[in-house]
Amino acid sequence: MSEETSVAPEWSDQIRTQYLSGAANQFIIHGNVNDRMLIPAEKEGGDPSIGNLIDFLTGVQLRKFDLVLSYELGTGLRIEQGEEFFRKLRHNEDLPKDPAQAIGYLDHFFRFCVNLRRIQPGDSSDPEVAEVKRQLAGRNHSIAVVIKSAELVFPISKQTRDYQLSSMASVVRSWSHETHFLEQNMSVFLVTENLNDLNHLLANNTRAALVEYEMPSSEDLGLAFDYFVKEYPKALENFVESPEMPAERLAGATLSSIEGLLKTREYEDKPLVEDDLADLKQQLVEKDAQGLIGFLEPTRTLDDVYGHDAVKTWMRQDIELWRQGDTGAMPMGYLLCGPVGTGKTYIVECLAGEAGVPVVKLKNFRDRWVGSTEGNLERIFNLLHALGRCIVFIDEADQALGSRDSGSGDSGVSGRVYSMMAKEMSDTRNRGKILWILASSRPDLIEVDLKRPGRVDVKIPLFPAHDPVGGYMLIRALGKKHKLDLPKECPEHILDLVPELVTPGAAESIAIKIYRLVKTKKVDPVEALRDCLDEYQNPIPTEIMDFQIGLAVSEASDLDFVPKVFRDKAQS
Repeated sequence: MSEETSVAPEWSDQIRTQYLSGAANQFIIHGNVNDRMLIPAEKEGGDPSIGNLIDFLTGVQLRKFDLVLSYELGTGLRIEQGEEFFRKLRHNEDLPKDPAQAIGYLDHFFRFCVNLRRIQPGDSSDPEVAEVKRQLAGRNHSIAVVIKSAELVFPISKQTRDYQLSSMASVVRSWSHETHFLEQNMSVFLVTENLNDLNHLLANNTRAALVEYEMPSSEDLGLAFDYFVKEYPKALENFVESPEMPAERLAGATLSSIEGLLKTREYEDKPLVEDDLADLKQQLVEKDAQGLIGFLEPTRTLDDVYGHDAVKTWMRQDIELWRQGDTGAMPMGYLLCGPVGTGKTYIVECLAGEAGVPVVKLKNFRDRWVGSTEGNLERIFNLLHALGRCIVFIDEADQALGSRDSGSGDSGVSGRVYSMMAKEMSDTRNRGKILWILASSRPDLIEVDLKRPGRVDVKIPLFPAHDPVGGYMLIRALGKKHKLDLPKECPEHILDLVPELVTPGAAESIAIKIYRLVKTKKVDPVEALRDCLDEYQNPIPTEIMDFQIGLAVSEASDLDFVPKVFRDKAQS
């Protein structure tokens, strides 16, 4: 394995160190393995190229190996490098395609090479055989095998007794701990996108080195854009002098998706401009995520939030710390709790607009296939790490985050989701980079461990208007979106009709009804409001509203967030 490290990525250096020290001969490369990458030139001063992981392994990492084999479910066993050497050993044998036969063939071949190293050349009636023995016997030849899409060759078993799958995985695992294999210059690479999709016999093999192939950082993209400006001069004509600009702005997207975008723009003769980059980044990342995440459009700021003054003050202080880079004082996460319709999603959108960072919303990452849910979460985490600063919004967190004790109804998926989320949310490396925001009207159903400081440092309650004046002002504020001209002061004959505990969701519904009446019946907005309130029925039953308000009060991390009327009500 090449000892040159000056141009190698960090994960490549990790493999080299583990292999040359004898610590490991089996490597599980997981993460962004299907992406393109910048491959350094073979000679110093030469131009780099763009290729994939296999190109890098065979062309750089393993270029000094005598033999490199690869296996993929569709194409079977192939010789990537050293065909002449291989034919000396095995002549013109056909290489198998079936996975069980291929693994058996490789096991037999590796053992043959071990034995060949141990024997001494002797006389033979066949001069050709004698010559091969003379050339090869007693030498420790370097041999590598790369198993592509290993999760398809060794998937998580969906049957309790899948003997063939278990036996294949067991054979591959044995290559990492049997002494004669460790003494041989042999290395095995299992390449998989999601570690959670790989058979547990291999994924949990303590003798194999886990190597994470991360999403490209802004520095990685900067090097790639130095290359791209030469390859796609028309697409990047506005960034010839500053290729680091699009590199920083597109961090979070894969190199493959960026290259595809540049090829399209080059063909269309349509240069990128700076104003394109934010929208393009969202499009590229959502495409890479395959529907697992989406972005909330931050078109508002906290100025658009009516009331909640203490909450807005706290959030603005956190944003200022974020801008100053004072990450030590930044919270790891928020919990927004309160009755249904109190504007939890809305305030997240406003916070995002104020902070000027993307807001990622987790979509339905749960899957019915064994291991797929965990694999989806693993992919989401990889994307989040590559985005740089972002807010991750998890709505209905009591349902989405799973629970410690999930029982047997979902085969343990909920418990594993809980474990993965808890680990990721408490990773202090994310402080100041990823701000987690959970929202729920039933915070009592969220596991206590997920709400503790270090995962959720600030618990913010959101409440409905607590008096008729507040209810009217909320309706008026939301009516401005529809250009409804309601008076600043609530008319006396309207005030008695305003219901108690009006939420932003209910106020939005009332404002839309007013707008409909104004447009269809050509009536004054105040008259339309009176008609809407005359027979109004609160969409949330009083007992449910009171219960959820009580939960929000009890969860608040600071009583300054709680209006006095609700504080007194909770104590009574």
